[in-house]
Order: sequence, then C-alpha cells, then structure tokens
Amino acid sequence: MSQLFTALISLRRNMMRSILTTLGIIIGISAVIIMFALGEGAQREVEEKIKSLGTNLLMVRAEAINTAGARGASGNVNRLNISDADAIKRDLSEVVAVGAYNRGQAQVVYGNQNWNTGIQGANVDLLTASNWQVTDGRAYSESEVRSGAKVVLIGETVAKELFDDPAFAVGETVRVNKIPLKIIGLLGAKGEDMRGFDQDDILIMPLTTANRRVIGKSGRDINRVSRMVVAVDEENNMTYVSEEMERLLNQRHRVAAGQTAFSVRNLSAMLSTRAEANKVFSSLLAGVAGVSLLVGGIGVMNIMLVSVTERTREIGLRMAVGAKPRAILAQFLIESVVLCLVGAMLGLLISLLAVGLMQFGMGWSMALSPVIMLISVVGTALIGVGFGFYPAYKASNLDPIEALRFE
Repeated sequence: MSQLFTALISLRRNMMRSILTTLGIIIGISAVIIMFALGEGAQREVEEKIKSLGTNLLMVRAEAINTAGARGASGNVNRLNISDADAIKRDLSEVVAVGAYNRGQAQVVYGNQNWNTGIQGANVDLLTASNWQVTDGRAYSESEVRSGAKVVLIGETVAKELFDDPAFAVGETVRVNKIPLKIIGLLGAKGEDMRGFDQDDILIMPLTTANRRVIGKSGRDINRVSRMVVAVDEENNMTYVSEEMERLLNQRHRVAAGQTAFSVRNLSAMLSTRAEANKVFSSLLAGVAGVSLLVGGIGVMNIMLVSVTERTREIGLRMAVGAKPRAILAQFLIESVVLCLVGAMLGLLISLLAVGLMQFGMGWSMALSPVIMLISVVGTALIGVGFGFYPAYKASNLDPIEALRFE
C-alpha cells in the first residue's frame, strides 16, 4: 500500500506529463471498445433481420429466359402462378410453406387521413413462410382467398399513420384505390429489411382480391404472382430444395434444357454472408485500434525510462537506507500500471459517451459488451506490466554508489 501511495505522489508531481503519457492508452481503449460496439451492433442487427424474415427461406422469381449467357427480350418472361406454389408444396415434402404474392403501391384512405403504402396480394402461406405474426384480429382464410373477399391485414406503420389509436384499427374499413376493404388483423412489427425499407409500411390482402379489384389484373393474369417465398424444414435441405424446385418449375413451364428462366436465392445465406463480412471488417478495425494501444504502451515505457533517469539520485538514496531492489522494481511497475489504468478508465468513459452519442444521437446500431470492456481494462494493465518492466528492472539494478554520484 505504501508503494502505491509513493507511486501516486510521484505521478502527481508531473501531472501534465502523466496525462500526456496516458493519451495513447485513452485513444487505444476508446477505439477498441467503439469498434467492437459497432461490430456487435451490426451483428445483432443482421440476426434480427434474419429472425424477422424467417428461417431457411428461398426467394423465387421469374426472369427473362437466359440461353448460354444471352438474355431474351424483356417480354420473354415465364410468369409464376398460384398453381406453381401449390405444386411445390405438394411435391416437395421438405417444404413447410410457400408464400406466393404480387406487390404494388397504392393510396389508402381512412376518413380524412390517407397514406401511400406498399400492398401485397398473397396466398394464406405468406404469413407462415415470412414469419409474420398477427398481433390483433385474425388472418384471412383460404375460402376468403378463393372468393376474393374484401378484407385486409394492416402493418404497424400504416396503422399509426391512419389511426389515432392503432389498437382500434381492427374492424374499421379503409379504401385502397377506391376499393373498400375491412381490416381484420394488425400485423406484428418487423422493422427494416436488408435494404433499409420499412417492412411495417404494408397492407396484405388475399391474392384474388388484389389481382381482381386493387391491382386490376384480368384473364390469365388473375392467378399470376411475381414472387414466392419458400420456407424449408431444415437448413441442410436448402440446396436440395432449391435444385428440385427449379427443376419442377422448368418442367411445368416447359423451359428447354440449358435455359434459365427462374431465379432462386437463399435469403438467410445472403444475410449470414453479410454478417460474416461485418465481423471481419470489425475485427480489422479493432486490430487497427489495438495498434494505438501498442503505441500507448511504448509511450509509457519511454516516460518511465525518463523518470528512472531523473530520479537516479532518489533511487540511490533509497537503496542506501535499506530499500531492496524488489521494492524499487515494484514501485516503478506500480507507477506504470497506474498510468495505464488511469488511461483505461478515461478511455472507457470516453467510449461510453461516444457510443451513447452515436447510438441515440445518430441512430447507429451499436452494442456494448461488458466482456470486451473488462478484457480491454485487464489488457491495459498487462501492457503497463509489460512495457513498464524494463524501466523498473533498470531502476532496481542501479548501483547505489553510482546512483548517488549521478548529476
């Protein structure tokens, strides 16, 4: 305890120099914690988006026919239809649900309120495949899809824009492109998708209702869909289902061998790839930030060497009155560790303020990890021991007589 007290007095004697010495440590600790907070925040954001999308998802859509790398004319596109969704679910046992839908944009009106939003006409399976919950009311039924019932499910953003209290939205009637639709359910919040679009700014209605009444399709287009979201039972079956689904669609639409008419994408894999990229980028930034900690440690060693030189006579006097070399070694090590820990505490405080500002002031996605903060502080103490050992060892091995003669 006396050595700690002596170390604190010595550091206080040169307050400005001590503060400047800890500057490298402060910057290093702040940078490391902020970089890890950014990386952890990005990782959690991706995980939330995967959760909101659903698990083991494949996105299917029709494209212009591609033959040997040459794309066909823009009108030469095979169109998906609701019977394709039924065939996929019937023929592939690994498929849990096939959500087929068309989407568009429309003006929705309630009383004197109106809002331009996205609309989706979908089959019953879309909610299951997309992991979409109905928090109030109910989902529409298969019979309502077949009959083209004038019912609709409303997203949280639309509900907030149209109603003073979204809790009373269910049972009300809104007009979509002048068509009256009864709200039968309120969709649970999902937040933004991977492109940054608000998934809650949406109306979902039966496919036939959208095609016949709202979007305005007729004839053969009544059963057309633009996309399908396919939920698979297990991740291990994703590749197999993707290949079999493409084969089945090519067969149903008589696509010649060697031609590509449908695009199948693994949504979960895309987000996982993005998560891995975020992790690598964050680790790289944290590594760069760690260099400043190394520079700070070198600065501590440099200042401690200067301190040993300045206090050579003091060291000689202490040894002359009986101080052991290990006591001198301990004192200088304690000074070095205290310098680093003070820098660590200040760096920790600055990083907390910076993360708070970026998270709440700028809206960045960040997450502080107590483990990273603890490791950073302990690591800083070890830096103090590592870079302070040589100056302390040098001080403890001074010859008392030569030290007393030092000018």
